Amino acid sequence: MRTIVSRILLAIADWAMGFRSLSVHKEHEFLLRLEQAGFNEGLAQKVVDAPNNRLAKEMVKLVLGGGLESSSAQVRAREIMGANFFGIEEAVKHFGVNPSEQQLASLANIPFSAAVLEACQNTHLLVAVFPLSIVGIRGKVEHKLFCSHKDAWYNGKKFAKDQGEAFWQLVRKGPVPNSASKTWDEQQALLAPEEEVPAARVMVYAIIGHYLATGERLFKNVYIRCSDLVAGYRVIVGHFYAAGLLVYYYLDGNCYGILGVASARKFK
Repeated sequence: MRTIVSRILLAIADWAMGFRSLSVHKEHEFLLRLEQAGFNEGLAQKVVDAPNNRLAKEMVKLVLGGGLESSSAQVRAREIMGANFFGIEEAVKHFGVNPSEQQLASLANIPFSAAVLEACQNTHLLVAVFPLSIVGIRGKVEHKLFCSHKDAWYNGKKFAKDQGEAFWQLVRKGPVPNSASKTWDEQQALLAPEEEVPAARVMVYAIIGHYLATGERLFKNVYIRCSDLVAGYRVIVGHFYAAGLLVYYYLDGNCYGILGVASARKFK
């Protein structure tokens, strides 16, 4: 039994991390938990014999999802969105979130129809946003992904410390078309009835999360206005080059050639 489970542990570690990282003590503890839950010789052999390490991968997937299997709506959404899907598993893996049962329940259903997702599958990201502030996100990822840290102007600002709630957000992967070189009011006139401007926290979460999951840098040479206001200035996000993501501010009445506006689909 222990030999088989050790092989399972190796398979899980190899698949999830690319190398063996579990200590002997952790392997023993993990084995005891499995045995207490009814894991026996026959079940262990099934995992070992599964083609392409499928069952071990499913075990890791279940743990990453907080013990809750993906709902049919989540599975279908992932199929539609492909690489433009950042779900619960990605949030656990890349941001280290520990979902509560309440959060998992609130994310069980996707608030966008399959038709909406299909229309947006190439232009938007479907993101499971967990309660993480901009400052909190910055503290969980590599230093190089943000251009400012201890000296950032926004460190003490409310918008950068707000965590929000767990919810699904369908955000546009670029500025609203033709929204550059326009004032805030002019940009608002470009939004469709089903669109709204998301908070900077949501955009930072989506941009950084998508990069960690896919390696794709969004908003490399543009900025986008977000919904947050600080002392009369609109918070902007963008210029995501090697120096890191920039969070800054700009007046609503001013225009800038590489400053557009962010967009997200409203819920049903």
